[in-house]
Amino acid sequence: MYICTPFLGTKNECLTITKNLIVSKLSYKTVSANKNTVTKEWVLVDADGQTLGRIASGIAMLIRGKYKTNYTPHVDCGDNVVVINADKINLTGKKWGDKTYIRHTGYPGGQRSLTAIEMFEKDPTRLIEKAVKGMLPKNKLGSALFRNLYVYAGTEHQQNAQTPKIINLNDLK
Repeated sequence: MYICTPFLGTKNECLTITKNLIVSKLSYKTVSANKNTVTKEWVLVDADGQTLGRIASGIAMLIRGKYKTNYTPHVDCGDNVVVINADKINLTGKKWGDKTYIRHTGYPGGQRSLTAIEMFEKDPTRLIEKAVKGMLPKNKLGSALFRNLYVYAGTEHQQNAQTPKIINLNDLK
């Protein structure tokens, strides 16, 4: 194959390129992560004054690892996320009284429901956990990813030994 360009010299000079050289230069490999090549980090997210759905979608993105360049859909390549101040979360509009969480005991007539304020009074961490779990895959991978989430109501957390990096979800776009 011959390529003639005016940038290589005079018009009569041509560059000879073999077929093998062209293939090796244009050949790219797709990088697929596996559990041995994944680099997991510890991340700290402060939920103080944040809206529930917006912070939950950001946390789900961090847990899933979608912001990483070697993201692979079928591999746990996300980070371990520690959420503090879950008791200072916000819900917009009338969702505190209108939003209901429904579960079933397994017995006939055993459907139970709680409003957001009732669940918040019982355990404020469950609001964030349920919101994030609903944004993860509904399979074994989603169960494994959910185990990378640690939610605490106050400012103290038990993952100090991992030295989590503080991240502001409003800066991630």
